[in-house]
Amino acid sequence: MAPSIERPARTINGFLALLAWLGLAALGAWRVYSIANGGDVTDVWQPIVVAVALLVALGGFAVVQPNNGRVLLFFGRYIGSITEAGFHFANPLATMRPVSLRVHNFDSETLKVNDARGNPVDIAAVVVWRVTESAKALLEVEDYRGFVSIQAETAIRSVAQRFPYDSHHDAHDEHDAEPGPSLRGSPDEVNEALLRELQERLNVAGVTILDVRLSHLAYSPEIAGAMLRRQQAEAVVAARRQIVEGAVSMVEMGLQRLEANGVVTLDEERKASMINNLLVALVADREAQPVINTGSLYS
Repeated sequence: MAPSIERPARTINGFLALLAWLGLAALGAWRVYSIANGGDVTDVWQPIVVAVALLVALGGFAVVQPNNGRVLLFFGRYIGSITEAGFHFANPLATMRPVSLRVHNFDSETLKVNDARGNPVDIAAVVVWRVTESAKALLEVEDYRGFVSIQAETAIRSVAQRFPYDSHHDAHDEHDAEPGPSLRGSPDEVNEALLRELQERLNVAGVTILDVRLSHLAYSPEIAGAMLRRQQAEAVVAARRQIVEGAVSMVEMGLQRLEANGVVTLDEERKASMINNLLVALVADREAQPVINTGSLYS
């Protein structure tokens, strides 16, 4: 079946139509009065026709509130949509189905999904959307609100399976490759991928996604403890690596300054001993307790 193409319905100003309706009603009342006061009884069909026309015409009046619309169906065929707020008069024989064009949002249920590494995570998102094509929303899907909700959950599952929860940087030096995007570390990239995925799924329903953001992200309870210990261990290793790199840089700078200023000349054995003592003092967890040598340097 070809998708319904949005197009404006043919309408006229409701107030002008109301004036015409009142005029026709006055004409019918005058004919009834004329017949009742000695007019030709055979003309009784005229006020009857006018009354039927007036009753049928009442179905053509429609008041459209701001950010609302009406989809018109004429004997099962789509003939247009009214999306402009105001008082309108359209085909009185057409069925007018209301549709909301306001901005909607909802918080999805918390879903348990396996990430790219197979770890179970709990994830949820806030979706902001609105109907931009009323014909598709009412005619292409059974229930566009329920359709948005179900497709949002499907898109969240699909995107969550593409990314790991966290990118663990296992590199040992600065020349190794940087970690890739992750659910926790790359929220903008994940939200963009989620928006694209969801928009592709909802085009058929005439719905536009305005924004989508992850509102909840955590490891599932069964592995949360183990993953927390892993994160703590990685943080300790990263901190140690930075401390060691800084200590080595300081020792190297200190030796260069001593030799450049001619303060002292050390052989390889003394230099190794000095480097060892400086590294212990700089890297140790506890504050170092120095031993002061008051004798000769080479004693």
